[in-house]
Amino acid sequence: MNFSLGGVFSFFAMTNHSLLFENGLRDPWKYVSEADCLNTMDSELRTENVADYCGATWDTILCWPPVPAGQTVYMSCPPYPGLDPHKMAYRRCGENSLWEGPQPQGYSNYTDCYTPESRRLMAKFYGNKSAEDRQLMKKIVVGTRTMEIIGLCVSLVSCVTSLFIFCYFRTLRCHRTRIHRNLLLAIVVQVIIRLVLYIDQYIARERQSDYLAATGSYIAIFHTPTFCETIYTLLEYTESVQFMWMLVEGIHLHNIIAVSFFSGKPNYVFYYILGWGAPIPFTVAWVVTMLDLYKNSCWFPYYFLDQYWIIEAPRVMVIGVNLFFLLNIIRVLVHKLRKTRTLEPQLTKVRKAVKAAIVLLPLLGITNIVNLIDPPADSVVQFGLWSYSTYFLVSFQGFFISLLYCYLNGEVQAALKKHWANYKESKSCSSVQNFKNRRSCSMVTSTFDLTLNQRIQNQFSKKSPLIRVKSCNSTYTESIL
Repeated sequence: MNFSLGGVFSFFAMTNHSLLFENGLRDPWKYVSEADCLNTMDSELRTENVADYCGATWDTILCWPPVPAGQTVYMSCPPYPGLDPHKMAYRRCGENSLWEGPQPQGYSNYTDCYTPESRRLMAKFYGNKSAEDRQLMKKIVVGTRTMEIIGLCVSLVSCVTSLFIFCYFRTLRCHRTRIHRNLLLAIVVQVIIRLVLYIDQYIARERQSDYLAATGSYIAIFHTPTFCETIYTLLEYTESVQFMWMLVEGIHLHNIIAVSFFSGKPNYVFYYILGWGAPIPFTVAWVVTMLDLYKNSCWFPYYFLDQYWIIEAPRVMVIGVNLFFLLNIIRVLVHKLRKTRTLEPQLTKVRKAVKAAIVLLPLLGITNIVNLIDPPADSVVQFGLWSYSTYFLVSFQGFFISLLYCYLNGEVQAALKKHWANYKESKSCSSVQNFKNRRSCSMVTSTFDLTLNQRIQNQFSKKSPLIRVKSCNSTYTESIL
């Protein structure tokens, strides 16, 4: 049976009992309700004997036409993430003129629509599990995403604030904070892109139907050619940049603490090439590979593809190198602590070394090692523990870095206190109209600044038994012990 109705709807016989349906009026996945689907089908399709047909229906994804009893109708899969639009979904109309499957709507079979990657994921995480376990895993995924969004927002605010503090106060501008600023900038850009994607996915789920009914098109980034690939490229590039600047942090810190012959100004040309330039070649290689693999759709889910190792392998190498730096730094600190002649017990010295290691974990990106652990699929409890712990460490990483190296830093606190004290003094002086009082107030302010500066210098001039390499006003070892 091959026929066309008004040049809008067409049926093509595939076999004696199967039909291929094509909708020339509107894509079958662009209907927003059952009423929308039925009204369109009823106005365009006329069946001679309604009793011998399964009625038109909308399964919340595709709008299916009325089909003669005993026939199977095929339609193109919707272009959704994880589905291949070049494959076919189908429904079968039974001999009793009812759609096969749970009534009243019947069952649509989308099994063939899934990409091989999506099928493997479904088999891994949902295969051999009860309906209760599947529902619990879905709740874990939703809860993890909510926690991740909260962590990204907290990290964004804290990193932007830290960037402002490091850039605004001149007393904080030094080699160490210069590297911190580049790392924080990479984190900020990466977090913004990730939040844009998550917000877009939420809007697409909640408001897609209304927008689709009004305009007939999608608003999701996934359905926007070129822009979708571009934003995912920027996301992976900025994440690689973040890892490279963590490597720069490790190199700089290792040179200062563990390499005794290091001195002088750091080679910032090398640092900038490594931080911003090194990710470009393997990001471009990954993009070229993905464009060849996905020619007609956006990349999803590329995290589980073998091609992802093009950009993931350098990040794993960064974690390995920084882990070596961390162990060597701890070795040097423990050696220095043992050589010091103090009344501190040995346990206190070990505690200082452990504290230094914990403080350096987020800065060097060692916490990202949890991403290398394969998600457990056999146990729902183990999957939940892995999911929440992994995404907590990753999403709050920017917050931890800002907290440890900005907000809890003694120099930053001293600079903020001095700025606030100067602001209060200037505000009180501005209300004084008498010249003599203004002069006296100015002298008081100057005396206060000198006293505060002397206090800061005394605070950071205490002799340390460890390596004394100046960075701004304090030493690097003082900042981590």
